Amino acid sequence: MYIGQVAKDLLKWPRPFSPPVVKLEKRVITEYGMPSTHAMAATAISFTLLISTMDRFQYPFILGLMLAVVFSTLVCLSRIYTGMHTVLDVLGGIFITTILIILTYPSWPLLDSLDSASPLFPVCVLVVPFVLCYNYPVPELYSPTRADTTTIMAAGAGATIGFWMNHFFQLSSEPASSMPMIKSLSTLTTHQMFLGLSRFTVGIVLILGVRQLMQKLSLQVLFSWFKVVTRNKEARRRLEIEVPYKFVTYTSVGLCTTTFVPMLHRFLGLL
Repeated sequence: MYIGQVAKDLLKWPRPFSPPVVKLEKRVITEYGMPSTHAMAATAISFTLLISTMDRFQYPFILGLMLAVVFSTLVCLSRIYTGMHTVLDVLGGIFITTILIILTYPSWPLLDSLDSASPLFPVCVLVVPFVLCYNYPVPELYSPTRADTTTIMAAGAGATIGFWMNHFFQLSSEPASSMPMIKSLSTLTTHQMFLGLSRFTVGIVLILGVRQLMQKLSLQVLFSWFKVVTRNKEARRRLEIEVPYKFVTYTSVGLCTTTFVPMLHRFLGLL
């Protein structure tokens, strides 16, 4: 996502012109178009999930491949339909993601081992994304690209630290040595569906609460530090305020999602 967002502000290729295109999303209208980061995210999520699970779970590979293709294709088509990207933007995003997957695939086991064992890993996970976001290319006109990039990077950093904490402090049980075959959805009982909905509801409430709390606290501290009027919404766009408050807020959200939500589930007997 960082590579895709930075590439937009460096290439400065405009989004499709309107008319003839009807732009259905107004918030990101000031952003540039090449590459489509939605296409990049959809391709990365679907195909890395496929590659990561095909040797761990028993399911038809062709079915998994079809689902990955369908999911990424639908997202790509939606970006064209909403008038946000050209076909070239979408193909550029897919191409960049494909290259990134090919280049990074050999290092996946190393990253997994670091995430599980290295005590310095959380420091790197926090410092590197924050430095990258703080040094994001300054656009000529303000756009939400830097804020969105910081949000995504911070949430990923928080989630990664949460996984590290779960393993390092043994907060979660180890996976079984032999992965069982995935059960059919038809075997789900009413009790299991109730537990699933309960876990989802409890998790969402906790995550939204943490997000609201950390956003208010971080903004109050930063506004006080830089002597800015609290109600000044324009001040949120300043580099020294926007990046730290977004990073603190969404790192907390990622950490809460992967560590504290499961702990609460266990405490309430929902697991």
